[in-house]
Amino acid sequence: MRLASRFGYNAPQLRSATPLEDSQIMQVAPSIFATDKHGSRSERYTYIPTIEVLNGLRKNGFQPFMVAQTRVRDEGKREHTKHMIRLRHADQINGAEANEIILLNSHDGSSSYQMLAGQFRFVCCNGLVCGQTLGEVRVPHKGNIVDNVLQGAFDVLDGFDLIRESTDAMKSVTLDRGEQQALATAALELKYEPTVLKPAPITADDALMARRAADHQDDLYTTFNRLQENLVQRGGLRARTASGRRTQTRPVEGIDQNIKLNRALWVLAEEMRKLKG
Repeated sequence: MRLASRFGYNAPQLRSATPLEDSQIMQVAPSIFATDKHGSRSERYTYIPTIEVLNGLRKNGFQPFMVAQTRVRDEGKREHTKHMIRLRHADQINGAEANEIILLNSHDGSSSYQMLAGQFRFVCCNGLVCGQTLGEVRVPHKGNIVDNVLQGAFDVLDGFDLIRESTDAMKSVTLDRGEQQALATAALELKYEPTVLKPAPITADDALMARRAADHQDDLYTTFNRLQENLVQRGGLRARTASGRRTQTRPVEGIDQNIKLNRALWVLAEEMRKLKG
């Protein structure tokens, strides 16, 4: 189990090797248990607490393994702010990766119920997010929310065959060093948007660093995972600021930033696969 050590204005996070209990979730993401909608919402807003939706998913074989909540400047929104739950279905927990359904919601109007396809790689504790080409389900705050979210979860679950096809195809593609560096340079552009006056704090070689012997491979999927771990999930790489000061990179813990960069990296890897294919 891991609880984020830094809070700031990013999302506190908790991930566990076993399904999370309500008491654990409450410590990190109290907005999941909000007893009412935020005062800014109109009467047309159907309020269903996220915990009620989560319990409906649990009854149908989905279990939460990770939660996060956005830190807000307005403390009046803390009990209603955006939160994220990563769930696995009982049929999807096997092998080196586990397919995950990423559930996003808020009770302050900043998010509808959203479900995205994700994947968890056990060897490096990476939480990947698959690109828009594999679908996304949105459920507005009206009507029969619990049933609609549950149907959406199964719709995402049905799409994991496409993810398996994509990952298998990536594993079959070999990249030479120049191609790996090109992919890393594009990934650095996505994260840092470097300029002449403010270059990226790390190099393409840094972003490609393997943290374990199993990742010293040249296939596209392993290269993509190294980039995702170094640029999004872990951080901790030695870096330099624009003024030359030594520092370390940080993981991307904000919910919106994490999802956006994860999806962009997936799309980047998919485009490389198409080019090589």
